Amino acid sequence: MAPGNFTPLRTLYTIGHSNRSWEAFLALLQKHAIGVVADVRSRPRSRFPWFNGRPMAAALEATGIGYLWLGERLGGRPADPALYAPDGAPDYCRIAAQPSYREGIAELLALLEGGPRVAVLCSEGDPARCHREHLIAHTLRGMGVEVVHILHR
Repeated sequence: MAPGNFTPLRTLYTIGHSNRSWEAFLALLQKHAIGVVADVRSRPRSRFPWFNGRPMAAALEATGIGYLWLGERLGGRPADPALYAPDGAPDYCRIAAQPSYREGIAELLALLEGGPRVAVLCSEGDPARCHREHLIAHTLRGMGVEVVHILHR
C-alpha cells in the first residue's frame, strides 16, 4: 500500500477546554460524536468550576458521555521531579519511558478498540502548546493511530 493510502485502524480525538463555556464545550463533543472523555490533566482542576474533575464527570455522564481520569499516568506535569529538564520543563522522553505512562497508553488503546469515540482532554486550547500533542499524540501516531484535534474554530 502506498504511504498516501494509509488507513489507520483507530482514531483518537483531543480537545482542550480552554476558557470555553460548558455549553460550547459540550456542543463540540457532541458535534464529533464523542462517547468518552479521557482527562489527561495531571490535576483535574480548573479556574472554570464546570471543568473540575467531579462536576465535569457528573455533567458529562448526565449527557451520556463517559469520563475517565488518566492524568496520573498520562499527565504532562508528573509529581516526580526526575521527569523534568533542568529548565523546569517536563521531559517528554523521560515521561514516555515510564512504565506508568506505557500503562496509560495501553489503557487508552483499549478504549479505542471498537468502543465509542474517545477524546483526550487537557486544559490548553492550542494542541501545539500541549502535552496531548507533544507527548500522547506523538506516541500514538507511532503506533498507527490517527489523531484529530478538535479546535474551537
